[in-house]
Amino acid sequence: MNDAQARERIEQLSKDLDEHNHRYHVLADPAISDLEYDRLLAELVGLEKEWPDLALPDSPARRVGGEPTSDFPTVAHATPMLSLDNSYSREDVVAFDERVRRALDEGEAVEYVVELKIDGVALSLIYEDGRLLRAVTRGDGVQGDEVTNNARTIGAVPLRLREPGVSCEVRGEVFMTSGDFTDLNKRQQEAGRPLFANPRNSTAGTLKLQDPKVVASRRLRFFAYWIDLAGDRCGTHHERLDTLRRLGFPVNPKHALCAGLEEVFAFYDRCEASRDELPYEVDGVVLKVNSLDQQERLGSTSKSPRSAMAFKFAAQQVRSRLREIRLQVGRTGTISPVAVLDPVTVAGSTVQRATLHNADEIERKDIRVGDLVVIEKGGDVIPKVVRVVMEEQRTRSGPFQFPEECPACGSPLVRYEEEVSPRCVNPACKGQLKRRLEHFSGRNAMDIEGLGTAVVEQLVEKELVTDVGDLYRLDVETLAGLERLAEKSAENLVNALDQSRGRPFDRLLFALGILHVGSTVARTLAARFPSAEQLREATVEELEEVEEIGPVIARSVRDFFDQEASGALLGKLREAGLQLAAEPAAAEEPAADGVFAGLTVVITGTLEGLTRDQAGTLVEEQGGRVVSSVSRSTDLVLAGDKAGSKLARARELEVEVLDEEGFRQRLKEAGLPGP
Repeated sequence: MNDAQARERIEQLSKDLDEHNHRYHVLADPAISDLEYDRLLAELVGLEKEWPDLALPDSPARRVGGEPTSDFPTVAHATPMLSLDNSYSREDVVAFDERVRRALDEGEAVEYVVELKIDGVALSLIYEDGRLLRAVTRGDGVQGDEVTNNARTIGAVPLRLREPGVSCEVRGEVFMTSGDFTDLNKRQQEAGRPLFANPRNSTAGTLKLQDPKVVASRRLRFFAYWIDLAGDRCGTHHERLDTLRRLGFPVNPKHALCAGLEEVFAFYDRCEASRDELPYEVDGVVLKVNSLDQQERLGSTSKSPRSAMAFKFAAQQVRSRLREIRLQVGRTGTISPVAVLDPVTVAGSTVQRATLHNADEIERKDIRVGDLVVIEKGGDVIPKVVRVVMEEQRTRSGPFQFPEECPACGSPLVRYEEEVSPRCVNPACKGQLKRRLEHFSGRNAMDIEGLGTAVVEQLVEKELVTDVGDLYRLDVETLAGLERLAEKSAENLVNALDQSRGRPFDRLLFALGILHVGSTVARTLAARFPSAEQLREATVEELEEVEEIGPVIARSVRDFFDQEASGALLGKLREAGLQLAAEPAAAEEPAADGVFAGLTVVITGTLEGLTRDQAGTLVEEQGGRVVSSVSRSTDLVLAGDKAGSKLARARELEVEVLDEEGFRQRLKEAGLPGP
């Protein structure tokens, strides 16, 4: 074969493979078998290796995987990738429709396009002159990570559009089918590697892998749902979906053009009833105003478009047999019951344990070992037992009896009047010690990398540590003697322990795990009592004088420092060189010119991109003061998901409320990098 023949064959193979790829991923109508496709692809790869100068820039062979990527540059989105407001109720959808109609001209007709909400990862694709130029993750909505090499491995992402010369941005959802996810976890298990929790997590992790060849092996999929096209003549979102298909993108076929809410709800009901039959995970539907002119007039908030919303499905419920009720001991001695179940898949992940909350809940729901129970994930995250399937219980075991002794150490349990769960108050309890060690080493505490659950279990069971102070007496030889901990890992852990000696006093105070003392309270206490000695000598009355420190926290702090074991622990930490006093800078006034200077801020709810502790640190670095309760003196509330009573109180008092996107925007407007 000469150069001319090779060029002709490479071009023909590329054309044929593009067509077969389109038929498979977009039309769902393959014309050849997978084996034949792989044979054609292997021929192309071989020719391009022999004649590298003849390889096309958008060759289908590039889907096999290019060179490893060492890093993922940050790229700003030309148009922010906004998130959607979520709802689980029809009343909220009706209210959304009413808001849309009020904002438009009276009597103006409104249509909606309703699409399945794929539980995947949003991706932006930039095309220039018909060729894929760049792929960027959503990130924080303003900027994301460039993952072009990895996106090229996704068969459903066109490397070259089916119409020449088109420049555009396309957005859609990357996902993994349930079958491919199962196969991936089988391979993980066979290789002795950790299993993935669910398809969405595995998709997100796969997009950030450094080796595109591994990405290609995981068979990611893609559905497009948005396009920004130069010279776009479309007047509706529905027409844009047709444009996407015409250019060669797969669009989820399960969507509908609805003239009103009656049709919207009918589509929703059909999709919810058949969600288990789909080959991928979905968690609801998305409503979008069909008219692009109406979308533009409706505009958006800093976080979400006013022309679209997500209508989530109810939490998925499944049945499983409850085999055992185990009791877990928390770091403060709280005893929590956990249901051990027959393995069952819930919302995309395998569940074998679920929370039972407390003894009162077990009694109220009459949950017994051996029962068939209904499981769901609260907010699709935490598995919980909803109820017993009474109609299918033939014989039952006796009611569960909560023990009177600690399951870890055998000490008598104590139940305080104001608490729903009993506690073990034995300071030498091994169960508490394991959880205290895990808390002490956490990222927001002393951040000791390598001190995971398996290591902690061995350290306690082999009685190598009796409190967190003993960690700093460990050496490489001792740690290397633990199971599954090689000498290099032992060296890394000793180095991590050494680095943690420099963590500031407020981090250490939080890491000690004093009941009711979170990271914000720890910072408040460290500012008023900038050393362990001063805090140890403070009376309950002096503690209560500190703003935001009430009688419960004051009593808890006093009880901790009154224990003889606490004095011994502080001695060990002092001897190990930890920071038992704040640096002078920790007691200085916050920045007077910061974006939150002089503001009293409450942080509530669950934040998506950062923890509440991280948000609090940002507020304090910018001159604000973080407090725990909303009052008339509160200036600002940062409200995440499920903010609850504090958000309601803020609205009642007409306190300014920022969502997470607004918080990030406030920082950016001040010229600060987003968290």
